Amino acid sequence: MKKLISESSNYGKLIALIGLLIAAPLTVIPFYQEDARYISAFLIPSVVSIALGIAVCFLAPRKEKPATEWQSPMQKGSLPIVLAWCFAIFAGAIPFVLGEQLSFILAMFESVSGWSTTGLTVVQVAVMPRIFLFHRAFMQYCGGLGFFIVIAMLIQGKQNMSLYSAEGHPDRIMPSLKRTAQIIFTLYSCFLVAGTLIYRIFGMKLFDAVCHTMSALSTAGFTTQAESIGQYKSLSIEIFTVILMLIGSSNFAVLLLLVKGKFRKIIRVSEVRFMIGLLFVFVPLTAVTLMSKLGMGFGESLINALFGVVTTFTTTGYSTMNYSLWPPFLLGLLVLLMIIGGSVGSTAGGIKLVRTYLLIRITRENVKNRLSSDRRITAPAYYLAQGKMLPIDDTLIKDTIGFISCYMGVFIAGTLLLTLTADCSLFDAMYEFASALGTVGISNGVTNPGASAGSLIILMVGMFLGRLEIFIVFIGLYTGIHMLRRRIFEPKH
Repeated sequence: MKKLISESSNYGKLIALIGLLIAAPLTVIPFYQEDARYISAFLIPSVVSIALGIAVCFLAPRKEKPATEWQSPMQKGSLPIVLAWCFAIFAGAIPFVLGEQLSFILAMFESVSGWSTTGLTVVQVAVMPRIFLFHRAFMQYCGGLGFFIVIAMLIQGKQNMSLYSAEGHPDRIMPSLKRTAQIIFTLYSCFLVAGTLIYRIFGMKLFDAVCHTMSALSTAGFTTQAESIGQYKSLSIEIFTVILMLIGSSNFAVLLLLVKGKFRKIIRVSEVRFMIGLLFVFVPLTAVTLMSKLGMGFGESLINALFGVVTTFTTTGYSTMNYSLWPPFLLGLLVLLMIIGGSVGSTAGGIKLVRTYLLIRITRENVKNRLSSDRRITAPAYYLAQGKMLPIDDTLIKDTIGFISCYMGVFIAGTLLLTLTADCSLFDAMYEFASALGTVGISNGVTNPGASAGSLIILMVGMFLGRLEIFIVFIGLYTGIHMLRRRIFEPKH
């Protein structure tokens, strides 16, 4: 018996949910009454989205139609995800336009950067009203969590698993998808409350504490301060931000083990070991380079190195200093870390730690096979956070190499196009597009309010592809075009 789906209903639920999320910044009005004049800027897109979503749900066919044979589970989930994210980006940009804060293209850029948890910005936060600063941070928080976490938590649906997977969640941490969504949402919410309280203890204002916690947990990087975390000049705030960024870039299954206190199981996870190895290599190397090239003291160089390395490979994008002042060698290391990224199943971007780890293992095994006897038999494997040991088989090797090849192809193409539209050096374009594609958010100046529309569009495409991991976008577009072609050219029965 064929599976049944009702795509229109899913679209309606998502549109209505996005409308509710757009209204969330209105909660700051009682605390900042001077921003009350912007109520309509949020209320109009929110009400329109909710009404549209309800209308789509009511117009959806009551009887679900059978899924077409040509659609794989990934195809069934990819198109709704791509369309939902496109709608969210458009809806998220409207308040900036109605509130007369940004032009449409700049508003779209800020919205893409927010929902994709990147953090590249074209606004001056020092003069931006609080309601819009909260809107930016809240978009990042929701973009990191994912729309279908909320949908799966509240509403049961036959297509929810394919939608959940398509949004970048590789597996379930509980047997039930609904229970998995509830656990992830609870963890995320508890970390938000705890992070806000600790930031307050360390001297942040409540508004800043909420916004910075949301951005850190979503490995995003939007800040309420012109100089980011460096504005506070507080060692305790910097160290705690490092902890929050590491939490945000960790697999949700690892975070569940952390909450349960199962530290031995955490250390066994291959991805965690690889992350620790990166820290032990890159932090001392960066610290020594800062001491020798910039004349920093040991303590200052160590904390700047730790923060710089963590904010980059977690793809958060906070800063404690101007990274453009770093020597070219360290900037090259930052680009490498941007490409590597954080954990699979986390809010971080990039190729991801586990794929990088697998690529190294695959390369090592290939070299060993060339140097060893033909009789040598190996069974390489790696550990997941769920306690399972999976073999590194041919299918996994093809998937890993295929994704990395596609990622690097997009990276090269985006870099070259950016050199044309931004009229910048090859390295500057490489640095900026690596930041966009990896959803990092650290800029070397290419991203600015005066940037050309072509540059902004290239960076927006990079951020969108980076958040949805490239293949989802490609599959979604292919599915949409294929469905449209079938409706137009194939006869109806």
